[in-house]
Amino acid sequence: MAQEALEAAGSYPEIDAFYDSLPDKNGALIPVLHKAQEVYGYLPKDVQLYIARKLEIPASKVFGVATFYSLFNLEKKGDYRVNVCLGTACFVRGSEGVLAEFEKELGVARTETTSDGTFTIGSIRCVGACGLAPVVMVNDKVYGRVTPDDVKHIVDEYLGKGGE
Repeated sequence: MAQEALEAAGSYPEIDAFYDSLPDKNGALIPVLHKAQEVYGYLPKDVQLYIARKLEIPASKVFGVATFYSLFNLEKKGDYRVNVCLGTACFVRGSEGVLAEFEKELGVARTETTSDGTFTIGSIRCVGACGLAPVVMVNDKVYGRVTPDDVKHIVDEYLGKGGE
């Protein structure tokens, strides 16, 4: 609760400690954004503004970097991030249908998060597992040769209703 009170007051001790530990403050923006996302799971507006003040740079620069790089998230993501590969090999083998089935099963579109915060659906371009196409990743777990019929089983696995 004390951490939440500090954050509500605009103080972010973990960001401060990380920034203060950097031997060279030049070029610190991206490492600080990575640390903030590691701590909070995404980069809320108040955290971006704090980083701008801390690094003494315009907030527009922080926002620009945070929106330019796809690894940064400006919105909170679900506990399970479902990413369907839409690279050439996966697409040719039906990944678009797999993505559509995830959207149907979870009731949200790509880039959206379920209302309970459990799943976020996304897409990626290639995971380097073309021989397993089509590929789905849930967080860091890779599923190969996924068909639309496999989607419910994968979702149920994370809802504790079955799986491996």
